Amino acid sequence: MLLNFLLLITFALLSSVYGHGQLLLPTPRGNKEWYGTCAAGAGCKGPCDSSKANSPYSTGFASISSVQRGQNLTVKWNRLNHPGGFIRIAMTSFENSDDWNSFNNNVVKYTCYETNCGPADPNDNTFGPLAGPGNEVCSTTITIPENLQDGVNTLQWMWYGGGIYYGETDTSFGEYYGCSDMQVTGGPKSETKQEPTFQGGDVMYPNENVCRFWGSSKVGDCSFPNQYPTPKDGDLLSQSLEPCTRGPPLKGTPADFTGLQSAVPQSNDTNRLEIVPEVSLQGTESVNNDSSSNSTDIDTVSIGGFDIAEIDTSSIQIFSADTPTPIEFLVNTVGQPAKDVQRQL
Repeated sequence: MLLNFLLLITFALLSSVYGHGQLLLPTPRGNKEWYGTCAAGAGCKGPCDSSKANSPYSTGFASISSVQRGQNLTVKWNRLNHPGGFIRIAMTSFENSDDWNSFNNNVVKYTCYETNCGPADPNDNTFGPLAGPGNEVCSTTITIPENLQDGVNTLQWMWYGGGIYYGETDTSFGEYYGCSDMQVTGGPKSETKQEPTFQGGDVMYPNENVCRFWGSSKVGDCSFPNQYPTPKDGDLLSQSLEPCTRGPPLKGTPADFTGLQSAVPQSNDTNRLEIVPEVSLQGTESVNNDSSSNSTDIDTVSIGGFDIAEIDTSSIQIFSADTPTPIEFLVNTVGQPAKDVQRQL
């Protein structure tokens, strides 16, 4: 008991000293009020860590880097002792960098927060599997969009769905934001806006096109709109509105990328998901005219744009197929219990 308490205090102190989600490279704008970080729960509502008017580029305090359209750019951030969640990267013109809608409409990429990083001690399960402290540098690579105009443009980095608030197991953070201004010059030009991409796979699910997250996979759900903390002297937790939610970690894809929040709890229990996009079934179907069910041999099941692997090809049946009632797919994955997956027609 004492050991757990000391670990919790250590986790909290590490968090308070190093901050939480923060863009590392390309160099962020930063701010003074929140010591460089921009946490929705602390009152920094984005879309950037500082406004256009207060950015180093506007004030003349710093030079900015130069890139070309079509160039690959590595984006880095420190894990900062917290697990899970998603990273969203968007780019828009510097002039529109105070506008949330401009970033929301120009997303370049989604990926996992721990895409190539993880806890310092993978065997430390104090806060859950692979959820311990660790400050590795995480990174992903994007391609500078070809529809950007020459001139100063702004990259927005966002972390959401992160977990373990001040050592409390099964808690989620609010959103974190950071922006970097850069000069775009040259490179291939296109009037067509590129579609955002999603790159899954993290320390928990390295071989799956998903991420581990806490709370929500949807941007905005943990932004604490129109809410601000009331800090009290000597009360560290009063400096933020977190935790956003309480509950076990989830597994899924970004809701804003796929059009759904495809999440299943990390357990072996039977789970029900509401799937909004098309469920693609590739295989052969045999219809039994004497009953209300159709039996289908399935080769591939695709939900929300990605395939479910290791499907027992004789394990799916379609019930209540009359429109507009839902179709239920009883899915037996190899080595896993059955899952009911529901799609509303």
